[in-house]
Amino acid sequence: MESTATKKILELDGRKIILIGTAHVSPESVQEVKNEIEANAPECVAVELDEKRYDSMTNPDKYRDLDIIKVLKRGEALLVLANLILGSFQKRMGQNVGVKPGDEMRAAIDIAQEKQIPFELVDRPIKVTLNRAWAKNSFWGKCKLLAALVSSAFSKEEVSAEEIESLKKENELDSMMAELSGFLPTVKEVLIDERDKYLASRIWECKNASGQKAASVTAVLGAGHLAGVQKHLEEISAARESTDTTEISAVPPKGLGSKIFGWTIPAIIVTLIALGFWFGGKKMGGQFLGSWIIWNGLLAAIGTLIAAGHPLTILAAFVGAPITSLCPLVGVGFLTGIVQAAVKKPKVGDMETLMDDAATVKGFYSNRITRVLLVFVLSSLGSSIGTFAAGATIVKELGAKIMGLFS
Repeated sequence: MESTATKKILELDGRKIILIGTAHVSPESVQEVKNEIEANAPECVAVELDEKRYDSMTNPDKYRDLDIIKVLKRGEALLVLANLILGSFQKRMGQNVGVKPGDEMRAAIDIAQEKQIPFELVDRPIKVTLNRAWAKNSFWGKCKLLAALVSSAFSKEEVSAEEIESLKKENELDSMMAELSGFLPTVKEVLIDERDKYLASRIWECKNASGQKAASVTAVLGAGHLAGVQKHLEEISAARESTDTTEISAVPPKGLGSKIFGWTIPAIIVTLIALGFWFGGKKMGGQFLGSWIIWNGLLAAIGTLIAAGHPLTILAAFVGAPITSLCPLVGVGFLTGIVQAAVKKPKVGDMETLMDDAATVKGFYSNRITRVLLVFVLSSLGSSIGTFAAGATIVKELGAKIMGLFS
């Protein structure tokens, strides 16, 4: 047997590990997975899933239990939004070739259970991965990440079966990885490089039915992970790398500098307004305060309006943004999201059609759950822009006043 672009056969420390690279919406991948497991009868089957995605696969109606208020309170709005967009994108791709996203993973688990072979979920929790991708990105990187997510959500590009199969070819993958590295290097590091190491470490630790390290493992992975996982497995086998993944299994905590920076802009704004009262009296101080309220409140309200928020939500954005922008502990998106969810409470129908609605612009606006998420994102974005616009206006006017005093 020889390794191919979609399969790597490794003989390491007397163990046989077969890596099968798949396209997640490929009917050919589903059949290949079935054939490989049936032919090789490994002691363990490893699949590129985590507990949450496995639960989603076995419980497709889980979104019916979604409580959008709890999502906002836990600070998981962006996480849920990213999950919906990525899930709907894969679902749309799969519809063109007649499969559901992750069917090859499901097939691997079904065959393993049928043959009473232990199976392992070897991927890092999706929440950790997405939170790390967000936390490690710069402000500009976060903007590009959101833009990429929105673009994929509303793209109408049709993908043929041939194009999906081409995703498993090494030259196609190299090109895609190079493009991702150039556009979003931090995201590539978190989504691909870190997970390559995590997957390899978990695959190496796979156990057989007796609880011993499995002598033979068949691992089903996205084709983009094949080369990286192989490299890490070889490094682990040569004792040049540990299977300890603690460092990449948690969201990086905010450092002292980051916490201080979170209060820096509010402190600067308050100081600038105070200087306005100092140098220009009530007139200039009031003018600065008005600029802060108008710029911040108005742009947050406009963002909420673009998200088709309820009039009360728009009012909450206008009133709340100038206040919440001075307190990093509470964002205006939390406030507007709560108000929107209260005045336009999501119905059971919204939960049942959530994944389908997340695939179109019209669906995003008609579904009450996704509209809450839109309100959260766009009101927050408007407030952020308003903060910098107001700050620039105040600095310009204060600078002119001080120059006038000393001229």
